[in-house]
Amino acid sequence: MKRCIMVMFDSLNRHMLTPYNAEAWIKAPNFQRLAERSATFDTSYVCSMPCMPARRDFHTGRPNFLHTGWGPIEPYDDSVPEMLKNAGVHSHLATDHYHYLEDGGATYHNRYSTWECYRGQEGDPFYGMVGDLSVPKHFNGKGRKQDWVNRTQIKEDADYPQTKTFDAGLRFIDQNQTEDSWFLQIECFDPHEPFTTDPKWQKLYPSPDIDGVFDWPAYDEVKETPDQVEAAKCNYAALVSKCDASLGAIMDKMDEHSMWDDTMLIVWTDHGYLLGEHGKWAKNWSILYEQIAHTPFFIWDPRSPETAGLHRKSLVQPAIDLGPTLLDYFGLKKTPDMLGHSLSEVISDDKPVRDAAIFGYHGKRVNITDGRYLYFRCPEETGDCYSYTLMPTNMRGFKPDIDSAELCDPFSFTKGHRLLKIGKPGGKRNDDSAPDSLLYDLASDPEQKHAITDESVENRLVQRMKELMQDCDAPSEQYARMGL
Repeated sequence: MKRCIMVMFDSLNRHMLTPYNAEAWIKAPNFQRLAERSATFDTSYVCSMPCMPARRDFHTGRPNFLHTGWGPIEPYDDSVPEMLKNAGVHSHLATDHYHYLEDGGATYHNRYSTWECYRGQEGDPFYGMVGDLSVPKHFNGKGRKQDWVNRTQIKEDADYPQTKTFDAGLRFIDQNQTEDSWFLQIECFDPHEPFTTDPKWQKLYPSPDIDGVFDWPAYDEVKETPDQVEAAKCNYAALVSKCDASLGAIMDKMDEHSMWDDTMLIVWTDHGYLLGEHGKWAKNWSILYEQIAHTPFFIWDPRSPETAGLHRKSLVQPAIDLGPTLLDYFGLKKTPDMLGHSLSEVISDDKPVRDAAIFGYHGKRVNITDGRYLYFRCPEETGDCYSYTLMPTNMRGFKPDIDSAELCDPFSFTKGHRLLKIGKPGGKRNDDSAPDSLLYDLASDPEQKHAITDESVENRLVQRMKELMQDCDAPSEQYARMGL
């Protein structure tokens, strides 16, 4: 019998969990319990950023950020949940990640055998309220009326979308715990901002008295007072503790049904989140510091029970490696277009699957790590950068410059399809304000306080970056804009 449960969080910080930081102050005992039961990956990095690009990487087993940004599964994409479905492995998605229901995510959920979505997170356009709404004073730099409308519908812990999502996952397990060949993806929007949760979790972290609500930082420099910063951190911590309890409920259910001998358990996140480190909030606009790019990642593989409680040092990228890992677990082969690797031997023997990993946002820096050094390659001040797609949608709405679209030749992974090449040549660099390429030695400076100069290391990483871009069949202008 083979089954798999995958629990996915959004914006979960590695350094705030005790398996990675013995001094972590957030109360999350079930993550520690998980680490004692599974293999803990110490060198896990993001790939395509942020939310939906990471999920496309998971479906396709390959980096996508060099060709386009936020968007749907493409007609030529290999989708692992769909491959499982077609091979007789029932794939089920239970989620409150409302981006699946927007223009730029609308082709993901239908790749599964079955799916269910619980509404109301963030600005999800769910509840309808036409008139004015009285809201408290808040420090929400991205505030939208819809978020506050959604909050009016939550009266107790059971009303939160996270609770409903995990309850759905628990029902699926109860219903199917005697059945073979299924994959369950329980995907939670939390602890993504806004950091809203029931008062019972907030009581764990008494925060300073501030004038207003601060549970949704702006994507910007930290400009708030120390007390306001502390309040935001306490709200994030409360939400992580709720996530921890939800994880514990899944593990309890596996105990109840004696599932550990035949059911894989995967726990991961798409990326982390800056909570004032480096003087910054959030993600997307700053460089991909360790707090964002270096992620928590755990796998229990019933084929390797001796790995419970062990740490794995090999460099992995869950976003592109989990698809091949799932296919391998269920006896299927990855497709030729998949560049990720099955992690079965990393789990069992810590056998390396790569010597370096590239990652980033479309149109911004291309970054690389070998597990010790982390190099942020700054693009040229101006340079061409196009989107290549057959699905010209963004998160909400359609891609700009669609009137400039022209057909281009196929890439190696597009199954012979010619794509729309969208964008205008030149223009200002789409990147953060840091003007230079930066190199860090994580062994001596894990908090990335001081960039170093080491020409030999930089040259080696630049050469490896070019090779990995070639493996991805990156568009030619990407080399030019990166000065390669």
